[in-house]
Amino acid sequence: MKYVLLIVVACVFCRWALGKWPWEFLRSPSTRSQATFRARKLLGVEAGADRDEIILAHRRLTTLVHPDKGGTTAAMQEANAARDLLLAELPNPPVISSDDDLPR
Repeated sequence: MKYVLLIVVACVFCRWALGKWPWEFLRSPSTRSQATFRARKLLGVEAGADRDEIILAHRRLTTLVHPDKGGTTAAMQEANAARDLLLAELPNPPVISSDDDLPR
């Protein structure tokens, strides 16, 4: 009984100190977070990158992997997917409007 109480106290302390239950550390990261990590790594941007940094990194990468520059279509698609994923993760993605929506 003493050991059970000790384990319970240790679990509660872990939750209080680290913000997660001990068994949550055993789970692998979600597929979405893994994809985001790979996209950041591919584009070479940090976790707090803003829209302009992501677009600039995408442009740098596409100059290297574009099929017209000797790259492959698959590499270009991967770069575009990484850019799209990271832009979708931003808190407030910009709304793109057509010229018809602008006042005259």
